[in-house]
Formats: sequence, C-alpha cells, structure tokens
Amino acid sequence: MAAGHSVDPARWQEAFEVLTGRIAGRFARVEPRRRVRDLVLGLLSDLPRKNCWPIAEWAGEASPDGMQHLLGRARWNAGRAREYVLEHLSDEDAVLVVDETGDVKKGTHTVGVQRQYTGTAGRIENAQVAVYLVHAGRRGHAAVDRELYIPRSLTCDPDRCRAAGLGEETVFATKPELAARMIGRLLDAGHRVGWVAGDEVYGGNPKLRSALEERGVGYALAVASSAEVTTRAGKFRADALAAKVPRRAWQKLSAGAGAKGRRFYDWAVIELAEPRVGSRQLLIRRSRTTGELAYYRCWSPARVPRTTLVRVAGSRWRVEETIQSGKGLAGLDEHQARRFTSWSRWVTLAMLAHAFLAVVRADEHARHPAPNELIPLTCNEIQRLFTTLVARPMHDAAHRLRWSAWRRRHQARAQASYYHRQAANQT
Repeated sequence: MAAGHSVDPARWQEAFEVLTGRIAGRFARVEPRRRVRDLVLGLLSDLPRKNCWPIAEWAGEASPDGMQHLLGRARWNAGRAREYVLEHLSDEDAVLVVDETGDVKKGTHTVGVQRQYTGTAGRIENAQVAVYLVHAGRRGHAAVDRELYIPRSLTCDPDRCRAAGLGEETVFATKPELAARMIGRLLDAGHRVGWVAGDEVYGGNPKLRSALEERGVGYALAVASSAEVTTRAGKFRADALAAKVPRRAWQKLSAGAGAKGRRFYDWAVIELAEPRVGSRQLLIRRSRTTGELAYYRCWSPARVPRTTLVRVAGSRWRVEETIQSGKGLAGLDEHQARRFTSWSRWVTLAMLAHAFLAVVRADEHARHPAPNELIPLTCNEIQRLFTTLVARPMHDAAHRLRWSAWRRRHQARAQASYYHRQAANQT
C-alpha cells in the first residue's frame, strides 16, 4: 500500500497506553485507573455530546456516578498536560501562545460564571472564561496549561467561593496575571521557551511584558492602534507611526501556513528607544487585500531579524486553532462541572486527549509522509480512525435499555422535584 495510505493501529494503541499510564500512576487502586482511561477514551470518541452521562454509557458503566465521583470527589491530582506535550512536540523554535476562551453557561452556580464578554458568543453572555497556554512548535501545537478566570464578584463573596470549591485564599487575578502565572510555572519547572505571543489583552499589559523581560523571554504581543510607543524622535501612537512608514520599508513575508496555504502580509519594523535592556521594535502588519493594519510590541534579549518577529507574531493563530479543535474533538467545553476541582480535572483530561491527537499527527507526518494525491493526516481524521480501529466499544441491546431506564428514572425525579418547588413557591 502506498505511503500515507496505511496507519498502524497497534502503534496508536501503544501511544494511548503511554498517555493514560501517566495518569493511572496517580491512583493506588485499579478501578479509578480503568475509569480515567475510559473517560479519556470517551473524550476521543465520536460521541455527539461528551459529558459523564454519554461517556459512562459508551464505556459500559451502569450509571454516570463513577465518572462523576472521579471528577469531583476522588482523591487525585490531575496535574497538567505540560510534560506530555513538551516531551513530544518541543523544539528550539517553539512559541508559547496565550489566549482566553469563553463557554456559555446557564445559571449562576457554576464556578467562574457571570455575565461577561466572550469572543465565543461575540457578545456579553452568562459565561465562564478560562485562559489557556498553548505550545506551538514545528511538529505541532497543543495546550500545556490552563487557568480559570474568577471574576471579582466571586472572589469578593466567600460563600460563593466555598460553594464553588475555591479556597478562602482565592484572590482576583486579571487575565494577563493568569498568563504570567502559567508561563512562570513552565519556566520554574526547568523548561526553556524563547518566545511568547498573544493578543491585545496581553500586549497592552505592562506588568506581563516586564515579567517576560525579567525572565529573558522574548515576545511579540499585539497592541491597539492607540498604543503609545517611544522612538528616538519622541512618543507616538502606533497608527501615527504606521502612517510615516515609507513604501520601501514594507516587506512581503509569510506569517506561516494557514488552512488555505501560506498567509502573506506586508510587514514593517520600527525601532523603539524605550530605556530598558534588550531590543525593542514595533512590528506592523498590513493586509495585502484590505490594507488593514495590526500592531505588535516586540522585545528580545538580543536583536533578531524581521523574519523571526513575523514568525512569532504569526504563531498566535495556533491558540485559536488549538482551542477550537480541543472543543470540537475532545469535549473541552462540554463539562457539566459546577465546582472548581471537577472543572480543572475535566479540562486537563480534555487537553491531554487533544494533545494525544496532536502527538499522533506529528508522528504520522514524520513516519509516513502523505503522497501527492492526499493531504497529510489531520487531528480530525486521526480521531475518526482511532475511534473506528482502536477505541469503539461493543454493547448489547440490554445495556442500551438499562441506560434508557436510568435516564428516564433520573428525569422523572428531576421533574417531580421541579414541580414540588414550583408548588411550594405558589403557596
């Protein structure tokens, strides 16, 4: 069979056992080891909805109670996806990319939920927001850490904090502060990454920029057109400087490969004269079709070529792709967890499930380059094949009927409880 046409299910099975073996080692008993393995398999499955109910049924359990106990009450530390991703995808040109995403939620009892703007909905919604740190290298990209954004309205309410499973020491932290916390953890663990990228939320925060400079980590962080920077000629807004750039200073460069091929823009660099160590530039990106401009504050311990700054700035789209893929393929946003412990465990396991797909993808691309008539294997296609060839369980009709009865019994109790509360409120 031609190269690129064949896959090795046994190798994928072995890679999955290596991944789940890392998590299983956190348990003393065999039952939770098997259950966490089944949960990750369920996250990798083709289930249309991924939460404890359908995953437990898919895995052959009698009810979702065991899965819910694993996430909420069992004693174990889910850790982070960092070591697994860095072991398999790290390289010297890797970039850390930070961004937040929101999950629209109902009610007010889920940890971190309040009415707030989320880009997922494009408007203010009742939502839960988390900040993710993505490792983007040549071989692939995957999330390595996460922090839940806890609004000030929650941190100022000790009763709500306790109800959400948050410690009394929980204090409000901005999204850039959460980003700095995650980057600091990675560096303190002994890992070295040379660059950080992010959008205007992070580029406009001087404390985050200073923290990166103190750690010797370069950055290319987006800033608003109104951001003020200092050159040898004085202080100017970014858009005012862009208007002064001569035509010959623009250079056509690729910001990396996208879904439709390489993404070419015109780029200009302006040297800055802010009085601190290192090399500072304002990087300006111009669309070749619309003329729209974007701006990036850049810093590095030593001067680097424009192509390096463009590569780092162009890495930012990978965080959006990672989060979107994590939600679509691994149920990153489909948790039904009200308390912080359950949320952190679910999200970490979903990150690991998605990282597994990214690692298999990188391995397949290295071992079996696709022929000209095929595109290389994608994470989506790997998930389809993995579910079909490795992870599809077989259950009889009796199992399905038992679950149908369980669901209807649970829904009947919920309905009766609702009617009881409704009648009590009317008296």
